[in-house]
Amino acid sequence: MSLSWPWALLALGTVPLILAVRWWMNRRRKRSAVTVSSVALIKAAIPGRSAWRRRVPVWLFLAGLIAMAGALARPQASIAVPSNNTSILLAIDVSGSMCSTDVDPNRLTVATEAAQKFIKEQNDGTRIGLVAFSGIAGLLVAPTTDKDSLLDAIGTLKTARGTAIGQAILTSIDAIAEHNPDVAATGVDLGDVAPGPLGDFQPDTIVVLTDGSNTTGVDPVTAAAQAAARRIRVFTIGFGTTEPAQMVCSPSQVSGDSFGGRGGFPGGGFGGRGAGRNQEIDEDALREVADTTGGRYFRAEDSDQLADVLGDLPKEIGLHEQEVEITVWFVLAGVLLTFTGVFLAMWWSQPRAPVRR
Repeated sequence: MSLSWPWALLALGTVPLILAVRWWMNRRRKRSAVTVSSVALIKAAIPGRSAWRRRVPVWLFLAGLIAMAGALARPQASIAVPSNNTSILLAIDVSGSMCSTDVDPNRLTVATEAAQKFIKEQNDGTRIGLVAFSGIAGLLVAPTTDKDSLLDAIGTLKTARGTAIGQAILTSIDAIAEHNPDVAATGVDLGDVAPGPLGDFQPDTIVVLTDGSNTTGVDPVTAAAQAAARRIRVFTIGFGTTEPAQMVCSPSQVSGDSFGGRGGFPGGGFGGRGAGRNQEIDEDALREVADTTGGRYFRAEDSDQLADVLGDLPKEIGLHEQEVEITVWFVLAGVLLTFTGVFLAMWWSQPRAPVRR
């Protein structure tokens, strides 16, 4: 929570002032008290109030004053609010290891099906873009609300050699810069401009789905720093198991340079130790990318987990931290506490009729 007018908290000085005045009045009253022969007779004649009944109204009244003094400082709280102009850049890994069959029938098939389901479930007004990356990264579909073009593009993804995670992030940033004037392209030198505070994000988000580690191009953490400087969150998903498995893709899923033109077709594929090395996920890098930009890292080892991750993403992507003034709540609390204290003081001070026996 932050305060727009912190100097207004000086008004809290009225609370100890009131307590001092009350103490002085009680002291003066004791000095002017009349001496009587029997205090017991006075107590019997006048119905008294217990100590807590005398103090509760006072403390409620003071708490109300404190709340209203806090309201003068115009407090603000960071809350998650929905954005109506969100765009999502979905960057999908199409490296050769996506043909691994540790996820049935293979990682690429499961990933494309999950991505298509994700697109179908988004609001019609949400813009989604598609980036595919292997040794290079390319924008297949610019951010659009045309779901059909996105679904068609995902259905034509083909594997190739290499994994350029960092380049995929930079390509996604440039795609966002094309339609968001508040985001600078990666070729623009931001100088020594520090990233904005976490929570002050652009409505555009990048989601990177990969099953491996960066093998070429710019380092993912370096690319993440570029995204953070532009206040763009990057959510990363590590997909696949750590168990070596044969790599098998259908002819439609393999480009000419996958595995050197062999092994990607049914009946071929790689297995054993070589496949294991190609399938390692650099979770430390993916987690650092997410942490640097204010996003989150997710791990999915099968189709169900991947579906759950993508299904939960909109809850986080569509929400953005925003400073909202909560002065009215302090005022309401102050008024309620003050009037409650006054009411109880008056109610408990009313004379009670003696009980007839």
